[in-house]
Amino acid sequence: MTSPTVDVEALLRATRDGFAEGLGQILQAYRPYLLEIARREMDRALQAKGAASDLVQEAFLDATRHFSRFRGVSSSQLRAWLRCLLLHRLSKQRRRFCKTRKRGIQRECRLEEVEASLLATSPTPSQVASASEQQEQFYQAIKALPDDYQLVLQLRYQEGLTFEAIGARMGRTANAARLLWLRAVERIKQSLRSKTDG
Repeated sequence: MTSPTVDVEALLRATRDGFAEGLGQILQAYRPYLLEIARREMDRALQAKGAASDLVQEAFLDATRHFSRFRGVSSSQLRAWLRCLLLHRLSKQRRRFCKTRKRGIQRECRLEEVEASLLATSPTPSQVASASEQQEQFYQAIKALPDDYQLVLQLRYQEGLTFEAIGARMGRTANAARLLWLRAVERIKQSLRSKTDG
């Protein structure tokens, strides 16, 4: 790892002496190092639940909350402490999403996959001719959704945000954002089923 460009030990002393901005500067100096670890350690399946940068940001929040407990005085001790916080966050994320049935990664699907399954066509001429109509029904189903549902779909698929980031943008928790997304997808499915049945 390349050494941070700031004098970490001096900032540590200043932060302990009440220089509040010092901690932010220290954390930013270690961001590239922690991002590298997060990207290397995150399972590919977990990346659908959140980006490496989200994990680093959560570790920074932990560091801010618990800085008074840090007793180290050197940059290497701080680096080790931040690495432990990051790996603890990663471990929590794995437990949360890989070991719980309800939130299992294997249960999650992308909107494009839902669209593909809803609009799946076999290569008969009549189905090929109606594909455009089905796609139009799909987009009309999205337009008929309440604003919050449309927004959560836009933030998830057009902007590629994590549920944590969506929740922050919409003033909700990450779980509330995830539930809103699930309801929006289910509403689209119901709308398309009713058009097919009707």
